[in-house]
Amino acid sequence: MAEFSQNRGKRRDGEVLGGAVDFLLANARLVLGVGGAAVLGIATLAVKRLIDRATSPRDEEDAKRDSTCLEDSWQELGLLKATPRLQPQPRPAALSQPVPPPAPSPSAPEGPADADPPTSPQLCSPAPSMCLTFQEKLLAFERDHVTMPVAHVALAKQLAGDIALELQAYLRNKFPELPFGALVPGGPLYDGLQAGAADPVRLLVPLALEPGLWGLVPGVDTVARDPRCWAVRRTQLEFHPRGSSPWDRFLVGGYLSSRVLLGLLRQALTASVNWPAIGSLLGCLIRPRVASEELLLEVQHECLDFPVAVLLAIAGAQAGGLLLAWPLEGLAGNFWLQDWYPAEAAQLRALDERDAGTRRRLLLLLCGVCRGHPALGRLGRGPLTQVVLHLGEQEADWGEEALGERFLQALELLIGSLERASLPCRFSRGVNLLDGLREEDVDNMGCALYWGLRAPEGLL
Repeated sequence: MAEFSQNRGKRRDGEVLGGAVDFLLANARLVLGVGGAAVLGIATLAVKRLIDRATSPRDEEDAKRDSTCLEDSWQELGLLKATPRLQPQPRPAALSQPVPPPAPSPSAPEGPADADPPTSPQLCSPAPSMCLTFQEKLLAFERDHVTMPVAHVALAKQLAGDIALELQAYLRNKFPELPFGALVPGGPLYDGLQAGAADPVRLLVPLALEPGLWGLVPGVDTVARDPRCWAVRRTQLEFHPRGSSPWDRFLVGGYLSSRVLLGLLRQALTASVNWPAIGSLLGCLIRPRVASEELLLEVQHECLDFPVAVLLAIAGAQAGGLLLAWPLEGLAGNFWLQDWYPAEAAQLRALDERDAGTRRRLLLLLCGVCRGHPALGRLGRGPLTQVVLHLGEQEADWGEEALGERFLQALELLIGSLERASLPCRFSRGVNLLDGLREEDVDNMGCALYWGLRAPEGLL
């Protein structure tokens, strides 16, 4: 009986609070306007949900609804498509004026003249010179966390080039029968797209395939039905039987297997190459990252640490660029992943040169912000580059003074893509760059991006 009375009391309290929320929503439009009322409505809806859950008996159906609360919350928040502002719009005086502190009691003794003033909850000093705009904070974040010192860039390039020469000599001595091409370092570090030292240097290990003996098959035309990849098929077997090519030893079902080649190179990098001796010669420490599915080398110098990604590559004109040996899963495990990075970098460079724009700087900022965020870390360079390319072709101001506004537009576009769980690749419309994300990851990213859009300083 006491429990029933307690629940009834909680329910009555919830009705009172719910009525107050409804009254607030009914009058919000008069004070805040349509846009402000929409924001307030979404926020108070979440509060009412908390009240309902706190004042209602829980059952199995309620527990199931709670498990999807986060997903519902950010998706409803994403329905609001209000244009973001770099500076918050002033609210009406009745809501924006601070409550004046109570007058001191006449009997209260005055404090000493040199007493420290109370701590103010304001975000910045009242002095105008101390208040930074979001644009200024964004540029400061770029300076402190994104831009690499010129000396570090030069050192990383020198070490990557030396490692390429050493690894090339090893492969030719270890596998003289396999026609590997010249190893070429490249990637974001060489294209001005390096956001800090976390992005790996790309060290391409090209395979020289015999013309006429190999053909490319699109992944959508194979049993894998995967538009991201291509199969490399052995051809002309009636005139050049199996064994005529040194790469025939890596065939699986008539196709050149990226998985078998990756296993061969992984074994060499982790067990055969004398990295301590090479590192001592180059004045650094080099260690293969054994736990990674990719072929990564960790390079540590006294003033710089950076990874090197060793990538087996095939040049395919039919595929429109490079094909990489990549640890794909399922039926596509023996296929080759199409590499869009060269095309992405070239298009960004061409767009920026057209109007002296800052699209590449925007990409670096997005990479730097997402990499350091617990929920956004899985948004890699690929999806972020596609977002910038989509924005980059719009007729807009791409000068430095508009960098903050373009940043917020990129957040809006990402939120919309996550709502639809779809971000098509600009170079292959059948590829959804968000396919590899779990629903939980999508929900967490959407929620983080929404609140980042409302208060972007919190992302920096």
